[in-house]
Amino acid sequence: MAASPLMARKVGIAVLLLALAAPPALAGQAAGPTAPGAPASAPNAPGAANPGMTIANEGTKQGAPACATCHGARGEGQPASGFPRLAGLNAAYILHQLASFADGSRANPIMQPVATALTGPERSAVAAYFAGLPLPAAAEAKAATPVDPRGAELALHGDWGVGVPACESCHGPGAMGVGTSFPPLAGQNAAYISAQLEAWQAGTRHDDPLGLMGGVASRLTKRDIGAVAGYFAALPTPPPPEAKP
Repeated sequence: MAASPLMARKVGIAVLLLALAAPPALAGQAAGPTAPGAPASAPNAPGAANPGMTIANEGTKQGAPACATCHGARGEGQPASGFPRLAGLNAAYILHQLASFADGSRANPIMQPVATALTGPERSAVAAYFAGLPLPAAAEAKAATPVDPRGAELALHGDWGVGVPACESCHGPGAMGVGTSFPPLAGQNAAYISAQLEAWQAGTRHDDPLGLMGGVASRLTKRDIGAVAGYFAALPTPPPPEAKP
């Protein structure tokens, strides 16, 4: 028996309402699958939703200030003030440092309240954001002041007479960094490196694997610290990874 026009109209309206109420995932399937090989949005791509970028540039509603205030708009740091470069650092390393500031194993009156104000997901987002930024050229690579040769000696060979291993034995050739625990030192500003070695000496920073840096720093003289910090600051920053075809 043929359906009446009124019945057909009711069925059509019901189908339309079901389509409008379909979940986004089903609606996407109805529109067709994504073309094979279609590129996903890069985390730091313009226009991509990026909570890490928002935190870095604007801060959070919970009171964490914008990271760019101290670390620069592109994570380049502020050598004159001793704020480190964050751009291009390993995300897991940055995340560990934020946790260390929050739990007090890395004492810092500026960073402790900032890290405490960030939630776990916010820390992960901002760490991923800075890790994805390109590294700037070393600001102190062409410093006019000659580098103390003691810095190169410690960085490349260490001083086994006082129990100091070569810095590059952990931080890699050219101090380009190794894994998630040993960050790149090449191109990092001298004031920041000096301040961290002094913090390990004083015991206000103790978040390193097996207490390695605390032991090394305790054997360095004031001259050693200045020399090795100046040496690393004058090195070129690690090159960007080669683009894959």
